[in-house]
Amino acid sequence: MKNIKLTGLLTRKKAVRYLIYFLLVCVFAVFVIRLNQVEKTELVVRTGQTFEKAKVVKILQDNLEENGTRVGEQKVRVHMLTGVRKGEELDITSSSGYLFGAACKPGMKVIVMQSVAGDSTVASVYTQDRESVIYIFALIYLLALCMIGGIKGCLGLVFTFFCVIFVYLPLVYLKYSPFWTAVFVCFITTLVTMYLIGGPTRKTCAATLGTLAGVVLAGISAWCFSKASGISGYNVSDIETLMTLWNTNRIQVGGLLFSGLLISCLGAVMDVAMSISSAIDEIYKQNSSLTRTELFKAGLRVGRDMMGTDSNTLILAFAGSSVSTLLLDYAYDLPYQQIINSNNIGIAIMQGLAGSFGIVFSVPFTVLICTVLFHKNKQLD
Repeated sequence: MKNIKLTGLLTRKKAVRYLIYFLLVCVFAVFVIRLNQVEKTELVVRTGQTFEKAKVVKILQDNLEENGTRVGEQKVRVHMLTGVRKGEELDITSSSGYLFGAACKPGMKVIVMQSVAGDSTVASVYTQDRESVIYIFALIYLLALCMIGGIKGCLGLVFTFFCVIFVYLPLVYLKYSPFWTAVFVCFITTLVTMYLIGGPTRKTCAATLGTLAGVVLAGISAWCFSKASGISGYNVSDIETLMTLWNTNRIQVGGLLFSGLLISCLGAVMDVAMSISSAIDEIYKQNSSLTRTELFKAGLRVGRDMMGTDSNTLILAFAGSSVSTLLLDYAYDLPYQQIINSNNIGIAIMQGLAGSFGIVFSVPFTVLICTVLFHKNKQLD
């Protein structure tokens, strides 16, 4: 009889828990839907201009030289697959630029930029159609992630991507601080990802708090570097384009650099925090007689091993994203003082170091949080 009552009580608790989760999901969904109902200021007039899919039928005039290079434009005939000219064949051009156009071949699928006014159509090849390739590779990655890492990791990744696109961008567009918006998004994505991985446990709570502490400290480190070096979010290479957003919508473009730093280092900090929390949780389960001091020292020893590799990961990631700039500086043999004091190099160094600071600082904070949450005794030993 007691077992039946206990089973019924556990079932009711589980039902209440799932009901709370369902309500939270509904509230978040309503929040996201309302957040994305925003009217955007038209920055470029695109009346009549669309981007449509087409298939190359014939090369009318090629621009391939004997040495294998392409000069000028190709003239091609395409069969339109979408848009108002769907089903028709158009003779259009394809430039030989590196950013726009494509080296067309019969059967190739392309994206056509067209402007239609009555019976008149002006069109050109914008680029190769890569949509299906992107979706296929993304699907293969998600399937591999599900098979090897489990469905929970896949759901966490999808939720993070969803929050960046449908929460972070709309909030920044609505003039909210990019830095604190990034902190909010990092907290939400970390909470959901950690819950999916670890469930409603003290380990999840410790990993979430440790991740948030590391990410915020990375942002503070970047802010300190910015104040000391004079580098700000207005020193980025595309600031002229970004200032258009400030002039038209008063979007705080100066904070985008630092908010991007928080989002970019989130994954590495999250990895460190969860690994440390799991290790300390297992250590304490195996030996619950450890004092808080001993547990703290054990956690630090675990954290030191992770610190070096994850800091390497961030430094190399930011260095890899700047390799084009580094190669140009090397090839032009620029003076050292010009290189070390340039804005691009300063920003890359700030991102790498600030992200690494977040990893380093997240270790003692996560260990301390775990020590407080896991240990049974309330007073320090």
